[in-house]
Amino acid sequence: MMKNGLSDEEIIAGLQDKDSEITRTYFYGYCRIGYYVLSRRYGLSDKFGMDFYSLAHEYYLALDKNDWRQLSDRKPDMSLRTWMINGFRFLVLDRLKEVEKEKRFDSFEERVENTHLKFDIIDSDFNADVRKTLEEVGDRYYGRDSKASLIVKMMLVEGFKGKEVAAQLGMTPSAVTQRYHQMMERVIIPYFKANFETIGDIIPDNCEVSMDYSPLRETIQSAKTMETNYQNRTTPSHIDHLADNEIFVFGSNLAGMHGGGAARAARLYFGAVMGQGVGLQGQSYAIPTMQGGTETIRPYVDDFIAFARQHPEKKFLVTRIGCGIAGFDAEEIAPLFRQAENVKNICLPDDFWNVLKSF
Repeated sequence: MMKNGLSDEEIIAGLQDKDSEITRTYFYGYCRIGYYVLSRRYGLSDKFGMDFYSLAHEYYLALDKNDWRQLSDRKPDMSLRTWMINGFRFLVLDRLKEVEKEKRFDSFEERVENTHLKFDIIDSDFNADVRKTLEEVGDRYYGRDSKASLIVKMMLVEGFKGKEVAAQLGMTPSAVTQRYHQMMERVIIPYFKANFETIGDIIPDNCEVSMDYSPLRETIQSAKTMETNYQNRTTPSHIDHLADNEIFVFGSNLAGMHGGGAARAARLYFGAVMGQGVGLQGQSYAIPTMQGGTETIRPYVDDFIAFARQHPEKKFLVTRIGCGIAGFDAEEIAPLFRQAENVKNICLPDDFWNVLKSF
């Protein structure tokens, strides 16, 4: 798996070292964003010699010829993503021989050779197309007002830095950076890949960079599975009764003092036992959340998921554990349930699913 949180310098080093994962995820991923937007404008897929692989491979060879030094020489205030997408756009416009005002320079080759030219010409129509496309992806997969969607828009569309986004969303910079790279890897780049797989899953025999599509298919299938899970396995916001096979899963404390919130409801209505802070009791299941950080909660969540797998005849309704008195939020607790995504008898709260969709 590609490790998350790579800096621009690490990406450049990976491209120079011919790292296939970095090349596939970042170089080809950024090219796909540019191609998808330009294809909508110019119908590239219908033009001879304007298929994605031909253009991206030409771009790759032009940059590799100069050992990718243009990336390091770009203006300090320009992100690597912006530079690479704009560079790809210029190559496409050269091949299309668009009107002179869009060409700006004599040739793409002259631009990549002349390192003081940094692809910083702004095309408001192109920027608007990119913005619209990425916002649509964010809203579709994460929900218009979710933190995940806001991170996509602020970092990928608006160009804010992780620290700035963290300050506005009340998250740590490391959490924002990790979430951003996970979304790029699991949703944004696969989205653009999926749009071109329908054109023809044909990879040129002379392509120097390995293009393994199995992770993409797994990602797309995972997204479809997640959407099904989200629709059919959502815990009701209010539970006042249970079917015979249903189990109420609540956040507890190790001492088993079920005095408030969902724990109190579990004790009053669903068989939770005072003094028992962990596991099955009556028609309820306790997961301790009051003893420390999320790393102390994870083992109990893992035990619960294993228990649910062993009892497929039961349906487990997980409440918003840890998000009340314990003081956590869904962004922190939901990732602990990643292994529950494909456990069909586990239901999760709506906001837990929203978080998991962004990973």
